[in-house]
Amino acid sequence: MKLNGLNFLGNARSGESKVTFQAVNPSTDENLPPLYFEATADEIDAAAVKADDAFQQYRLKSGVEKAVFLETIAEEIASLGDALIERCTSETALPSARITAERGRTIAQLKLFAELLREGSWVDARIDTAQPERQPLPKPDIRSMQKALGPVGVFGASNFPLAFSVAGGDTVSALAAGCSVVVKAHPSHPGTCEMVAEAVLEAIEKTKMPDGVFSMLHGTSNAVGMGIVTHPFIKAIGFTGSFRGGKAIFDAAAGRAEPIPVYAEMGSSNPVFVLKNSLFQNAESIAAGLANSVTLGTGQFCTNPGIVFVQRAAEAAYFQQALAEKISEVKMDAMLNSEIHRAFENGVSQLSANSDVEILFAGSAETVKPNRAGAQVFTAAGSVFLNDASLEKELFGPATLIVIVEDEAQFLNIARRLSGHLTATVFGTEPDLEENRQLISILEQKVGRLLINGFPTGVEVCHAMVHGGAFPATSDSRMTSVGTSAINRFTRPVCYQNFPDFLLPDELKDNNPLGIWRKIDGELRK
Repeated sequence: MKLNGLNFLGNARSGESKVTFQAVNPSTDENLPPLYFEATADEIDAAAVKADDAFQQYRLKSGVEKAVFLETIAEEIASLGDALIERCTSETALPSARITAERGRTIAQLKLFAELLREGSWVDARIDTAQPERQPLPKPDIRSMQKALGPVGVFGASNFPLAFSVAGGDTVSALAAGCSVVVKAHPSHPGTCEMVAEAVLEAIEKTKMPDGVFSMLHGTSNAVGMGIVTHPFIKAIGFTGSFRGGKAIFDAAAGRAEPIPVYAEMGSSNPVFVLKNSLFQNAESIAAGLANSVTLGTGQFCTNPGIVFVQRAAEAAYFQQALAEKISEVKMDAMLNSEIHRAFENGVSQLSANSDVEILFAGSAETVKPNRAGAQVFTAAGSVFLNDASLEKELFGPATLIVIVEDEAQFLNIARRLSGHLTATVFGTEPDLEENRQLISILEQKVGRLLINGFPTGVEVCHAMVHGGAFPATSDSRMTSVGTSAINRFTRPVCYQNFPDFLLPDELKDNNPLGIWRKIDGELRK
């Protein structure tokens, strides 16, 4: 496929701007052709107008029609073959095995949402039948279901160029809900974005979906993203990235004349608690697993375990030594781009300068090669952590902080003081876990996913998964960006009172033509 660097305004291509940029290979700092055109205000408007027009048609498509569309996108992405893998690795420095696996995940989640649409019960159809004889007042016939919000703006993530990008989780859940989508392509991998966008357009043509159901805009400036967020035809936003970026988008969306919902996943340091018996019995194996988890993908996972709490004991010192040894054996690749690398280096410098923080291990980067990061392990006392809120902030990259806790009371105090995170992990034997029910109860209030005796760097795409958490990990703790419940970010309930059967959506008709599960007078049945 020949890349052209143009914006996708529905089915049309456009390159009006005089402002251009190129992708950069982070392993070599070399520019990658072609030039990409920064979207202009007129192009942003054209994409949003097309998205609004397409929504009026797309929202009426059946679940089966939308399912076929998603399945066709999956087929078209698969048909890109090795060319997609090669371009993606050159733009991200991620190994081909990782990108191949991520392509599989992207295809799988498209198919998962297609299955959800074919089954149909996700709409949460509720029917309360009329009781005309009820006294003192008759009860009307009331029915409700989830309906699509409208055109959705989606921001691609830097660290998942396929699974959280052009046809990733935000896009697929919005399309499944019945929304049209305007994607802001990530400027770190515009070629990858363009290839996937072409696959989506092929699927639109093959399934005869309306022009404008999908658009994609390029840009390195904040103006392009904010142009999408503030456009009056955009009705919701999906974002994965930094706290700074997500909070700015959230604030801009809230400040509109018509505020719109924003689901922003903004990072996390994912606390890990190692309880005393588990530390005594499994210090070495936990240290080995932690070293792998911290350095996976050069530490560039939003679920990276960035803080580890262990109780002061002889085993704690052994655990720290084992972790430093294991992590020193891992060779670091280039980070995703120079900006992320620079932010990591600045964060390491700040922690290293903190007199209350000890450097346990400082890996050295390959200075002759660009954007390489050395793995880092720091340690601090529990009292220091409690008095320094900056130690809880995410350091995006291959680094973790070991916090030595004095006793179980301090464990609980730290847990209560934590802000919101995506995950929390507890390592413990059965007696440990029985004795620390209160700790687990506290952590339930802080995170979207709790793990026992496992590492968080691995997010299964399935119906039950929750990839979310309390602020500041996300902008809305009620939602998830992974799993089929992610569809609810882009829907709202609509109620129909005393409607004749022929006017009702199929999901709410008396004879249940779709054969879906519905709650009828409080009872779930078909």
